[in-house]
Amino acid sequence: MILHKNHGRRGLAFVLSAGVLAVSVLAGCASVHTTQGGAVGVERTQYMSSLVSSQDLQQEADQQYATILTQAKAKNLLDVDPRQVARVRAIAQRLIAQVGVFRPDATSWAWEVHVLSTQEINAWCMPGGKIAVYTGLLVQIQPTDDELAAVMGHEISHALREHARERVSQQMATSVGLSVLSVVTGSTAVSDLGGKLSDVMFTLPNSRTHEAEADRMGVELAARAGYDPAAAVSLWRKMAQASQGKEQPEILSTHPSAESRIADLQAAAQQVMPLYQQAKSGK
Repeated sequence: MILHKNHGRRGLAFVLSAGVLAVSVLAGCASVHTTQGGAVGVERTQYMSSLVSSQDLQQEADQQYATILTQAKAKNLLDVDPRQVARVRAIAQRLIAQVGVFRPDATSWAWEVHVLSTQEINAWCMPGGKIAVYTGLLVQIQPTDDELAAVMGHEISHALREHARERVSQQMATSVGLSVLSVVTGSTAVSDLGGKLSDVMFTLPNSRTHEAEADRMGVELAARAGYDPAAAVSLWRKMAQASQGKEQPEILSTHPSAESRIADLQAAAQQVMPLYQQAKSGK
């Protein structure tokens, strides 16, 4: 095909313009520090896209959480056992009281904690502090309070570090590389925010980096709340055992266990043991 000279110039100008716009959008990923390091020393610099604000993602999380609760209630699956709910909320309350160590603003989040009746072995915490614990975790794993605190501390730490927002930001950057126009015009950046949040919360696995951070921070939250941090090790071993010869627990499919992870948990637990002893002594 032979192009008219003017058409070729316009095409070249368009390509150059699109490239500049792509760089501009990518440049919108700014370095941030979502949390303080704490005793475990989580200091990694994170990069968040200007297309994904904390407020927008939290608003979407609130809406999705409300929908989940409404659907569960309609099926009589929401907070069915008062004893389970009381236990989970009591542990959560102690953990939430410690979140200011990592980020003071999180103490004013509108935290919510509910128990959903489902056979899945899972728990999660959405942006802004919306927590769900599944009865499959409570019944099949039968965690001690210390072990349950390890699970919930881990999930809370994902929210504190805004891992969901970071991962959505990474998806946005990838979208720019694949389709400059769709991002520049905003056709996918905002309208598909809910879909991207659902993906990173319930479908796509977390990175090893995110898991390691949530592990270490979760152990510290538990220790400061007066729960034995060493219980994180026994918990993950219990869940690994539960998967033998059976379908892998949902929480393990998104939180892969490995000997290196156990070793890291043991090291972190030892590091924060003085905090646990201090909390237990009431000093």
